[in-house]
Amino acid sequence: MVPKTLKKFSMMLAGVAGAMTIASAVEAADFSGQRIEWIVPFKEGGGSDRWARFYAPLLSEALPGNPVVVVKNVPGGGSTKGANQFAMRAKPDGLQILGTSGSTQFPYLLGDKRVRYDYKDWNVVLASATGGVFYVNPELGVKSAKDITKLRGQSLKYGSQGATSLDLIPLLSLKMLDIDVKAIFGMKGRGAGRLAFERGEVNVDYQTSTGYLKKSLPLVEEGKAIPLMSWGALNENGDVVRDPTFPDLPSFPEVYEMVHGKKPSGEAWDAWKAFFTAGFPGQKMVFLPKGTPQDIIDTYTEAFKKIVTAPDFAQKAEMTLGTYPQSTGAQATKVKDVAINVSKAAQNYVRDWLTDAYNVKF
Repeated sequence: MVPKTLKKFSMMLAGVAGAMTIASAVEAADFSGQRIEWIVPFKEGGGSDRWARFYAPLLSEALPGNPVVVVKNVPGGGSTKGANQFAMRAKPDGLQILGTSGSTQFPYLLGDKRVRYDYKDWNVVLASATGGVFYVNPELGVKSAKDITKLRGQSLKYGSQGATSLDLIPLLSLKMLDIDVKAIFGMKGRGAGRLAFERGEVNVDYQTSTGYLKKSLPLVEEGKAIPLMSWGALNENGDVVRDPTFPDLPSFPEVYEMVHGKKPSGEAWDAWKAFFTAGFPGQKMVFLPKGTPQDIIDTYTEAFKKIVTAPDFAQKAEMTLGTYPQSTGAQATKVKDVAINVSKAAQNYVRDWLTDAYNVKF
């Protein structure tokens, strides 16, 4: 399911090119002898954890003074616990950074009452696009997306971090395919959802590309999981196309057309695409807290630029991150703007659906 060539990492370069200029010639901050905490608001073993642990040693090498960069997992509240702590406690000295996910963005976008953070306060220094793959237990008798309707009428269980998390994409996708699934809430990360799948406690699962490549693909190779579709990727025209990391899997819009005999449209599709766009092209971002001095922001931006433009980065990244844009500087800011804004119509549709389906109160 993974491409054998890197395809020159063209999508990544498109996101990076022309966006790497540091605003001013401010002297770089020096982190010699320092210890930097990278807060990940999820449990160990999921996609965000894998992403952070991939980047952490590279960031240590790229920052002036080569500080120790350690990943600290703060799970809870569908990632709102760790994000809230960062917003309240992080000092603007560059010694604590936050790695967010779409599951951190969606509660913010939906007005989840647990949210005590504001993305507008934070300074983005890296934005990583990603994708996701939906797969099922082979005992359900489904071999590929072509017979996905065989899932209808079966007892399906899905381990979820919460209704307002990034999990609303798979849950809304199944709703649009007229497939009923019982969401088992309370997972402290997608890694926990995958473990529930492995133990047989749930029989359908989805992982972002990072988690899927490392942890779920071996299940596929062992015949313990059947991948059915990816969510897709956005092309330059804003259309959802096949995910370049999983070119053999149909995208969700393709599967929708297989099932319904027509391309997706209407309120549900508009909402799905709005939240997919908010959640995946800027699915994972690295932030410095409010009030961080410009020299520290510039130093981090330059460090991540150095990492993602290194000649061997694409080869290092493919089997961990997949083939997606990694953006810094002005481009990362643009990605952030897309990720934290959805239309009022899409927001209302999703809020109404979550209240009706899962009794979520806003």
